[in-house]
Amino acid sequence: MGRSKLIASTRSKPKKRVRLAKSRAHLPSATPQLEPGAPSDLELMKAIQAEDADALSQLYDRYNGILKALILRVIHNEAEADDLLQEIFMEIWNQAKNFSAQKGKPLGWMVTLARRRAIDGLRKKQAYARAEERLQNETEQQPDAWVHNATEEEILLGDTRVLIRKVISSLPPPQQQAIDLAFFRGMSQREIAAKTNTPLGTVKTRLELGLKKLYDGLKELRDEL
Repeated sequence: MGRSKLIASTRSKPKKRVRLAKSRAHLPSATPQLEPGAPSDLELMKAIQAEDADALSQLYDRYNGILKALILRVIHNEAEADDLLQEIFMEIWNQAKNFSAQKGKPLGWMVTLARRRAIDGLRKKQAYARAEERLQNETEQQPDAWVHNATEEEILLGDTRVLIRKVISSLPPPQQQAIDLAFFRGMSQREIAAKTNTPLGTVKTRLELGLKKLYDGLKELRDEL
């Protein structure tokens, strides 16, 4: 079966590349009926634990519709749900060693993992939106207290922009790059991911962490002035 999207390589050695097809928008949410001779979910999980990449692809073909439907109930965004679905199946690959048949069925374990990741994704999205709004307010309002004790050079260069640059320079390089591309070059998260050859989820995380540190840093600088 052809698979159109390469999402990641495993962390184990020797490295394997796992191809997973992009989920289709309308798939049945009921548990699929297995064809005669098809491996059971438990057999697939054991194969994944043995680093069989084809087993992960089979599990994806079997359950991507169910898990995406669950994600969409939380995220309500098709593109973001697709991205998160890919990340979840790679987490299934990486965390398969933690699955135990004595504690439940594979589908139940995957649903729990997917629900947790979807809720975490929603919380990060909300936190990112709040941080972005706070940053926008900080840079637009420019409180008088910021300017009162600023040096002449900072005023000439634009005090707020200088302060922002100071804080950005203290961030880890990957977060600096993400902030620069997003806010000073106007690139979208997907454009940043393509330009830097970085997974979209990683770009989102870098922006979220960077924005939080940027906001906290600006607040500290403002209090010092």
